[in-house]
Amino acid sequence: MIRYIRRAAALCLLLLVALLVNAARVMLVEAGELDANPANRRGAIARWAEPRGAIVVDGKPVTGSRDSGQQLRWERTYRRGPLYAPVTGYASQTYGTTMVEHAEDAILAGTDPMLAPLPLWNDLTRGRSPGGDVVTTIRAPMQEAAYRGLDGKRGAVVALEPSSGRILALVSSPSYEPGVLSGTGPDVKDAWTRLTTSPNQPMLNRALRQTYPPGSTFKIVTAAAALDSGVVRDVDAPTDTPDPFVLPGTRQVLPNEARGCEDASLAYALQWSCNTVMAGLGVDVGLAGMVEAAERFGFDDATLRVPSWVARSNFDRDMSPDQLALSSIGQFNTTATPLQMAMVAAAVANTGEIAQPYLVDRTTTSGGTTVDRTPRRTHRQAMSPSTALQLQRLMVRAVDEGTGANAAIPGARVGGKTGTAQHGLGNTGTPYAWFIAWAQAEDSGRPAVAVAVVVEDAEASRTDISGGGSAAPIARDVMREALRLEAEARASGAPGARGARATEQASPPRPRGAPGTRPGPRPTDTPPADAPPSPPARPRGAPGASGTG
Repeated sequence: MIRYIRRAAALCLLLLVALLVNAARVMLVEAGELDANPANRRGAIARWAEPRGAIVVDGKPVTGSRDSGQQLRWERTYRRGPLYAPVTGYASQTYGTTMVEHAEDAILAGTDPMLAPLPLWNDLTRGRSPGGDVVTTIRAPMQEAAYRGLDGKRGAVVALEPSSGRILALVSSPSYEPGVLSGTGPDVKDAWTRLTTSPNQPMLNRALRQTYPPGSTFKIVTAAAALDSGVVRDVDAPTDTPDPFVLPGTRQVLPNEARGCEDASLAYALQWSCNTVMAGLGVDVGLAGMVEAAERFGFDDATLRVPSWVARSNFDRDMSPDQLALSSIGQFNTTATPLQMAMVAAAVANTGEIAQPYLVDRTTTSGGTTVDRTPRRTHRQAMSPSTALQLQRLMVRAVDEGTGANAAIPGARVGGKTGTAQHGLGNTGTPYAWFIAWAQAEDSGRPAVAVAVVVEDAEASRTDISGGGSAAPIARDVMREALRLEAEARASGAPGARGARATEQASPPRPRGAPGTRPGPRPTDTPPADAPPSPPARPRGAPGASGTG
């Protein structure tokens, strides 16, 4: 009898060992596959079991959470959603996350290990910390001025602090309400279908993810290349440029919107936006020199993150002389995001240096303790300081006496450049209106803001549209707000448009422990995970006038 008991015990022991081995296999070998299985809802339930942290603008949260009472309990809410959608993106239980909601998802969701009170604390307790907060660099009055200026027209506005790279305004229009995508169910699916099929593409972030032919605003890059290379040594000297100007190797005549461009100086060409002079200078600099200059400004860089990914601005590396001439005035295949052109203006304002642009000032615990802060970094040296100072003077002249008069601000030094970019089959589409600029208070030692504005569907006929008429007033209003914030800050002794860090506070505290030290850069969203459907390609036709009207 004892022998049979021993055999039964051995069998039970063997079964127990087999059970333990199988459990270990499931937990160690198959855990990842099971977690990723779409049928496993435990991850989604846990993800939405607690409120997300807040995204903060000027000390106030622009996001929140609502208890839905459903299995996926907490849904994302947005304050003034369309105004801040290009910044926040959306956090949807059905469609995932975009923009800051995606790039800072670990902080907002409470899964970042640096939110834990002790190293490996969450792994040991199998829990998660309350969601942390993300404090942005956006200034609310500037954001509102940009949004109000576009007034629903297709276009975008980006404003930067030249000295630091802080993004002070980021607007894309038309916008959308991200809260309609937060939950689940047929209403969310209907909203998604409506937004993704709209011909106006409200979910396209035009400020960061749409590229346009920059038109005459690109002439700042060409001018910098001509000065740095020595092709132009005296900005007031004649350039020996004929008018009409025949594109090299062709019979195609390049027209001017401005008068007096024959043999005009670089100073006159920028003031009145002479196509012929700038196209000729681009050819004189040569393909290698123009490519090098464009890349110094950030063109052809696919790695830029702010922390969300930014579309690559393009300047072709292989062109014939006639194509180079067109590219030098912002036509042919040259394309740029509004952020890129704001960086061009910032480079001039900041004596040639481009500071790394960024949108997140710092991340904090729910109690307000800083987890990570974005440092100031140099992104590129776009041109020599002497060239930048000359271009500052020429851009100021363009506003004081030239095509950018609508951007003038009393009591401030403003430099700008207009642009009218042709597009469409045979250049028959309504031209895009561009304006890039920077502004400096008379009693300040450095410019407070650099801005880029593009308007796709300005309310003007094709012959009347111009960056000076459609885009410059928007830029002026945004710059005026930046100067006002700076003046108020100086009067109160606190930082203004260039120092929102001191005034921004985290959202109301939620109890939590102290963070550790956060290593490495923040995670960034990648195009496949965070890109709405791409807009249809816009065919470009023969060269047209890219100067200003």
